[in-house]
Amino acid sequence: MRLIDSFPTNKIGDIEYRVGRVFPFGASVVEGGVNFSVYSKEATGCTLVLYNHSASEPFLEIEIPEEYKIGNVYTVMVFGINIETTEYGYRFDGVFDPGKGLWFDKTKVLLDPYAKSVSGNSIWGKAQYLDREFRHRGQIIREDYDWEGDTPLGLAQQDLCIYELHVRSFTMNDNKVKHKGTFYGLTEKIPYLKELGINCVELMPIFEFDEFENTKEFNGNTLYNYWGYSTVDFFAPKAGYGASAPFGMETDELKNMIRQFHKNGIEVILDVVFNHTAEGNEKGRYISYRGIDNSTYYMLTPDGGYYNFSGCGNTFNGNNAVVRNMILDCLRYWVSSYHVDGFRFDLASILTRNIDGSPMYYPPLIEILVNDPVLGKTKLIAEAWDAGGLYQVGSFPAWHRFAEWNGKYRDCVRRFLRGEADAAIELYWRIGGSKDMYESRSAEASINFVTCHDGFTLYDTVSYNDKHNEANGEEGRDGTNDNYSWNCGQEGETEDSEINNLRMRQMKNVFTILLTSRGVPMFLSGDEFANSQFGNNNAYCQDNEVSWLNWSKLNKNRGLFEYVKGLIAFRNAHPVLRNKTYDEGQNATGYPELSFHSENPWEYDIMCPRLVIGYMYVEEHEKYNVTADTFIYVALNAHWESHTMNLPIIPEGKHWYLVADSNAGVFFGDKEEIEISNGCYGLAPRSSAILIAK
Repeated sequence: MRLIDSFPTNKIGDIEYRVGRVFPFGASVVEGGVNFSVYSKEATGCTLVLYNHSASEPFLEIEIPEEYKIGNVYTVMVFGINIETTEYGYRFDGVFDPGKGLWFDKTKVLLDPYAKSVSGNSIWGKAQYLDREFRHRGQIIREDYDWEGDTPLGLAQQDLCIYELHVRSFTMNDNKVKHKGTFYGLTEKIPYLKELGINCVELMPIFEFDEFENTKEFNGNTLYNYWGYSTVDFFAPKAGYGASAPFGMETDELKNMIRQFHKNGIEVILDVVFNHTAEGNEKGRYISYRGIDNSTYYMLTPDGGYYNFSGCGNTFNGNNAVVRNMILDCLRYWVSSYHVDGFRFDLASILTRNIDGSPMYYPPLIEILVNDPVLGKTKLIAEAWDAGGLYQVGSFPAWHRFAEWNGKYRDCVRRFLRGEADAAIELYWRIGGSKDMYESRSAEASINFVTCHDGFTLYDTVSYNDKHNEANGEEGRDGTNDNYSWNCGQEGETEDSEINNLRMRQMKNVFTILLTSRGVPMFLSGDEFANSQFGNNNAYCQDNEVSWLNWSKLNKNRGLFEYVKGLIAFRNAHPVLRNKTYDEGQNATGYPELSFHSENPWEYDIMCPRLVIGYMYVEEHEKYNVTADTFIYVALNAHWESHTMNLPIIPEGKHWYLVADSNAGVFFGDKEEIEISNGCYGLAPRSSAILIAK
């Protein structure tokens, strides 16, 4: 056993140092000093480099003695430094041989992979220290935030209504917000989210990234790395999202935001990007991993090049044992130190690839995540595909823990509503919770969505046939061409009231299906008031009105907002709509819990293409602990002609009432007394309706 006290203390000026502790990795405050611990398998030496805040040159460099090293971990404990004003990095010595995957260069100062705070980008869009080769420096933080008893909420997954948003885009155009584009600004919007009925937000990447990565000027606009899917550091929040970041308080600001969300019953899920880093390919820059231990952190070809299953130049080596543990440490840290409720894994199929890129049936990274005790109640969601062609929607190795973004749901709903009758064959399964894909799990494994940050907004889905990404400066090469959209008769904005009314119906139709389907609904922020990106389906670089939510649309389209708000409340009021099991058979009412119908009740051939569908949930009062048996009937008409739905006969004493009609444009709710007395209901062209019998 190695005893720390048996090592002498060394001194450089007023600074003392001695052998450190291996765990935890990173920089951690100890009594009287700071413990530094960093891993590198192939390095032959390591030097700790210390800077005063904002200084160009270090005030001290400590070459870590070989005897301070345990295994492949370099450690040193330093006393006498000012924690509040010190920044740090490392130099690593070793062989430079890219053909063997070795990129050591002692002249480079590198960011600690476990740094909990990163300087260099504390003010969004302000070019800080761009002239410095080592710009992203680690900062030392105290883990002393007072959570006042807060813990992750632990809401049942089937009860979630997920709202995807970008921290900056959400508030930059909102004049009612004081601290626009920040964690604090997002906290200011909690009353709005509560009014809408949201109980879970999914934040696009908030790990430290560099908005100046690959910036360029185009048509008078600066194009940034805006979305942040290019991680610089996995343990640190994006400082530029902190109103208090110039004062070194972005970590506490984010924690306060999460605590306030929890106080208001809203969970926080983070979109995490463990498939690649910001260092790019062979022509990329040194930031951290490349110069610390390139062959450990990245998937490399036999000749030392980078596999590129991410489409971003490199692929993180998630199933290497060291990297796997780092990812686990990272997620544990965000759950324990930030009280995060869940994670959505970007291009998650990469995490199932072996070190040579081949897919694995039982990837060890996924297995360790789903079985980890700290993550035991954390929500895990996979984007079950990657840029290398591996598509695992419905087959992601989930161990009954991972849910999936259901891209098939998105495409099917879009196709049906634009008038493709054969989409109804698949829609039968999607409305029912995608049993054909998730029967071995449950309906809550299906994250149902029609829109997300990738692709058109909902308004643009019904307003554009083609993408309009000219502002991205890539001559239209970026963004998908498979949008399954329909412009309702004219491309883009129009003064034609008939087209605008149709678009509004179509958006309400989307929400009707989304919020009455089994599975977990998710939609993109701003869709509830018809926010537009002007036909741009890949606004990854647009820090302007293209990406910023246009809050003036909320007043203009208040009717759509109220419709969505009503649908969310209706879903919350009826647990049968949130049932995660695939119960379809007859229950105690004598009716099937879920049944499908044509214009005539009980007539439905699931293999028959159609544009008119009815489906009925029967909520049995004892099973769902509600006051009375309730019948919920949803009618969909994707046809360009009117249709009449003959309603199922219901038990004596019950009557059908109208809840919502996308053509009438009003959500009536299930407490209104708008009785349907003739046993049928007429649907206008391309419209939907919800009825309830009680």
